[in-house]
Amino acid sequence: MYGRVIGITIVGVRGHPVAVEAHIGRGLPSLTLTGLPGAPVQDARDRIRPAVESSGLEWPLRRIVVNLSPGNLRKEGPGLDLPIAMGVLAASAQVPGDRLARFSFFGELSLKGGLVATPGVLSVAIAAARAGLDGVVVPAPNAGEAALVDGVRVVGAPGLAEVAGFLRGTWDPPTPRASGAAEAPKHGVDFAEVRGQAQARRALEVAAAGGHNVLLVGSPGAGKTMLARRLATILPGLSRGEALEVTQLHSVAGMLDAGGLVGSRPFRSPHHSISLSALLGGGTGFVRPGEVSLAHHGVLFLDELTEFRRDAVEALRQPLEDGRVVVTRVAGSVEFPAGFTLIAATNPCPCGYEGDPKRQCRCPPHRVELYRQKLSGPLLDRIDIRLVVPRLSKRELLGETAGEASTPIRARVEEARARQRHRYSALGFPCNAQLPGPVARRLARMSSGGHDVLAGAVDALGLTGRGFDRAIKVARTVADLAGAEEIAAGHMAEALTYRMNLSEGSLARAG
Repeated sequence: MYGRVIGITIVGVRGHPVAVEAHIGRGLPSLTLTGLPGAPVQDARDRIRPAVESSGLEWPLRRIVVNLSPGNLRKEGPGLDLPIAMGVLAASAQVPGDRLARFSFFGELSLKGGLVATPGVLSVAIAAARAGLDGVVVPAPNAGEAALVDGVRVVGAPGLAEVAGFLRGTWDPPTPRASGAAEAPKHGVDFAEVRGQAQARRALEVAAAGGHNVLLVGSPGAGKTMLARRLATILPGLSRGEALEVTQLHSVAGMLDAGGLVGSRPFRSPHHSISLSALLGGGTGFVRPGEVSLAHHGVLFLDELTEFRRDAVEALRQPLEDGRVVVTRVAGSVEFPAGFTLIAATNPCPCGYEGDPKRQCRCPPHRVELYRQKLSGPLLDRIDIRLVVPRLSKRELLGETAGEASTPIRARVEEARARQRHRYSALGFPCNAQLPGPVARRLARMSSGGHDVLAGAVDALGLTGRGFDRAIKVARTVADLAGAEEIAAGHMAEALTYRMNLSEGSLARAG
């Protein structure tokens, strides 16, 4: 006796169809799984029989072999519980096989036969649509998430008995409603609360408008963290496509409590003790996305950057350059999107007071040099805006005049982003920071004055090829905020003020 069902396994964030073939033959009662099943899939052998029997269905007391094809793809996660169970039921003629071929099945089973919420359902629905299947059968708590994908019928079932009833025509599933966008968070903070720091406020506006990476350097209490946390209040909203990508990543990570479409750009702020695998992605068996991927289309904030592990910080080079991260294991490589904006904060020296006008730095020169060497040149070269945040003056601390609020700043940011989308509509780049260097040079539209300022900075600042391109991108964003078609000398000059050099003592002078 033979039955065949389509299941889906998740590798990275992509769903891959799996043919689940069940054969019932002679021999002692047993269930054997073949086809590179991972440990969670192997555990299904002990869950599926109680689930079938608890659902009022019959478990064949014969030798059962279930093959998961293709055999060269490792299958991880508990989502194959349901298709394995359905394959056995199809092989024992307890459900009709004609309807099975038109649906894919995904979900974890409880011992009582219920279908529990399972991470990654959005990826499953996308894979089912890509494979041309009519629909997907998933746990009822995940039905709204799966319904976000157009063109696929979603059957949300509370348990195995209902799935069998649906295939027999004795149970009519309710039509799931696509989960709406989650309500945009109330940040509880605003740029109006920031006193002084005019240059830092402007730099963050430029960063938000062009998607540029930022490094803030200053003594303790200067307001670096306060500024960074308010960046989220001026970011433009997510497009529908971006929201689906962010939701898919959070679904795979098991972070969609309500199952709704993520409605705002992520803001991730991991502690400096984070491990390399937690930052980039990894895990035993099922590889989960790390913080760099959970910040996709959003912001990754690394406070006290020099306190992070050196290997973790240096590993940021690939995602900062390519917008993706590749996690390599013995069983193969998994790729996650990681198109985030980095904002990092650090002190200028171990004690934190080098260049401070009020407190004297007591760090020996060699300790300051070792401290700065924690941030390599190649990493700094990938950060577009590097800025000193000075200590607030007494007048700024005691003043009662509020700064500009987040709402008008965000309006300017959205206008600048709209210009960039229009300019790069045929190329598919959403903002200036994501342009490849050759494209940025070709489309810069620089005036002769802007060109002269940049040429003078090549020698004065020792710009590398990457630094040269990034200066052009930042200047293009400054021009976009001004509504200018060409990069003028003033736009380029402002962009170059954000290229602070940490290795030549300029930190103390700028402070």
